[in-house]
Amino acid sequence: MADDIGEALRVEILGAQHDRSAFESGIEPLDRYFRVQAGQDARKNMAAPFVLVLSDGTVAGYYTLSSTAVNLWDLPEKTARKLPRYPLVPATLLGRLAVDRRHQGKGYGRFLLADALFRAVRSEIASFAVVVDAKDDNARRFYERESFLSFPDQPMKLFRPMADIEQLFK
Repeated sequence: MADDIGEALRVEILGAQHDRSAFESGIEPLDRYFRVQAGQDARKNMAAPFVLVLSDGTVAGYYTLSSTAVNLWDLPEKTARKLPRYPLVPATLLGRLAVDRRHQGKGYGRFLLADALFRAVRSEIASFAVVVDAKDDNARRFYERESFLSFPDQPMKLFRPMADIEQLFK
């Protein structure tokens, strides 16, 4: 985990002071988004990008949060049965999460995920779950290890109920 290496870590809202030009996770769409689009999305309130900053100011990773809605009938029947019969259920979208390849394997991905889940559960906006769209099978397995559940007909789209996330931080 990140604490094991003695690194001072902090997660901040993306700002002009954060150098994004050298960020390279190895997944081009995530890198391009971070270098080109993340600042615009923040300014237009389309997503809230957060960055993991090391003690030397290096950006080691990032994630984005935004609001979304899930079609009630896309959820597993066991989950949908417990919810009100609204056609759309409010959720929080963890739109992107990436760690720079120079810092992979240090637990920073889990650190960023924990920070994102904490911010989502702490929010005063109604949200049934945190939803992710895994970019590939490695990402899907990462989220499954962190107790995310797949949508029945969309194995790359996963969710973790907010009630479950709340239990993590009690």
